[in-house]
Amino acid sequence: MNLISAELTEKQFRTISRLVYKLCGINLKDGKQALVRARLMKRLRALKLPSFESYLEYIESDRGPHEMSFLIDVITTNKTSFFREPEHFSYLRDSVLPNLKGRRLRFWTAACSSGEESFSLGILLRENLPDISSMDVKILATDISLRMLKKARMSVYSAEELRDIPPLFLQKYFVRVRNRSDETYQVSDSVRAMVRVARLNLMDSWPMKGSFDVIFCRNVMIYFDKPTQQKLINRFWDFLEPGGHLFVGHSEGLSAISHKFRYVRPAVYRK
Repeated sequence: MNLISAELTEKQFRTISRLVYKLCGINLKDGKQALVRARLMKRLRALKLPSFESYLEYIESDRGPHEMSFLIDVITTNKTSFFREPEHFSYLRDSVLPNLKGRRLRFWTAACSSGEESFSLGILLRENLPDISSMDVKILATDISLRMLKKARMSVYSAEELRDIPPLFLQKYFVRVRNRSDETYQVSDSVRAMVRVARLNLMDSWPMKGSFDVIFCRNVMIYFDKPTQQKLINRFWDFLEPGGHLFVGHSEGLSAISHKFRYVRPAVYRK
């Protein structure tokens, strides 16, 4: 069969939707069938499978568990950029950091994608914590996508990906990668040392032992249904220090969810 003509039936779409929901809580809504088909075609080609029926059989075989990470990689959306939604970083700089008095500070970017958000946070902290070199400041960067985490660990970005970085920051916190034909830069050691990159499925148990002063979980809950969002928000509450802040995406307000957070400003909440 010509792979280009492989069709994803409604029944197969429902089966994949249930599997993805069970794996990572993503709710593939009606109307996403064409998108899912287009993205999964990459896996059919990679595995040299002739149809979506054969792909489902592959998933059910003993090779299925290994395939799960690839399935999640192609299904998840990983749009991000440096200092995305800049008003969050401005609020963090002006209103949150001045009130963090401890020498030990912990931050968590809970859907870090390819790392831009975590490194933006690291740059902001280095710019605005005068005594940071004598402090214990760490950023935990987690995501479910192995492909995105690989890029976050490499921390190498193209000039286009850095287009919103102020020239001074580019000079201070990025190093030009030599021996490459394209213009690329790596995040400086001073920022990379602050960030620990790890794989975490937000639907699984969380192994972190301490609590956080600030949690960023932005532009991921829009892919979850209300029960999953509710569960996630309650778990974030448990992992925040008293007075800690939760930042969500601007399209992810918590007005439809029962929670204990205090609303601070659009997409910002405080414990």
